[in-house]
Amino acid sequence: MTTIGIIGAGNIGTAVAQAVIARGYDVVIANSRGPESLAGLVAELGPKARAATVGEAGAAGEAVLLAVPLHAYRDLPIEPLTGKIVIDANNYYWERDGHIEALDLSEATTSGLLQQHLPTSKVVKGFNHIMAEEIPTDGTPAGTPDRRALATSSDHAEAIEFVTRLYDELGYDTVNVGPLSESWRVERGSPAYVVRQNADELRANLAKAWRVPR
Repeated sequence: MTTIGIIGAGNIGTAVAQAVIARGYDVVIANSRGPESLAGLVAELGPKARAATVGEAGAAGEAVLLAVPLHAYRDLPIEPLTGKIVIDANNYYWERDGHIEALDLSEATTSGLLQQHLPTSKVVKGFNHIMAEEIPTDGTPAGTPDRRALATSSDHAEAIEFVTRLYDELGYDTVNVGPLSESWRVERGSPAYVVRQNADELRANLAKAWRVPR
């Protein structure tokens, strides 16, 4: 089974950990406060989870979920994530993150900024437009009518393939938005953001997204 590294033990990181552990994955989870602070969470997650430092979680995961506030992305270590698929669940909240000019001017995307910071990793957008509590609970088997769909985006085909497979295992169809330059279509404020939608509805919402400077 694959080991998933998770950097960020908040709502999204915890929800993804619960969901993938239920499908047989091992999880190595980290936060900015150190592994000792995660003892209670790891006990709740069970024997397939362990706490680690950020670097250790990055090195241990065959793929790594990043679920930290966007303003912290520059603190991520590059070397442990080299060659890894890094699933970016970030969203830009200027109220929390401070203003980032390239995002305010719609000249960049959150995942694009992360890819620039991690040039040796394969960044892929994932889990950013679904409420955390729905991740472990809203999935249904493949072929279910009106099955919920989630979007992904990457400049790396193998990263798209991995997230597509993972989404399906968790009970979701996948819509490929395209390269990271198009990932703004599923960022905060877009029609596709945190609404339940099947694949056709998601494609329609992505198509009608309109990008304007903030």
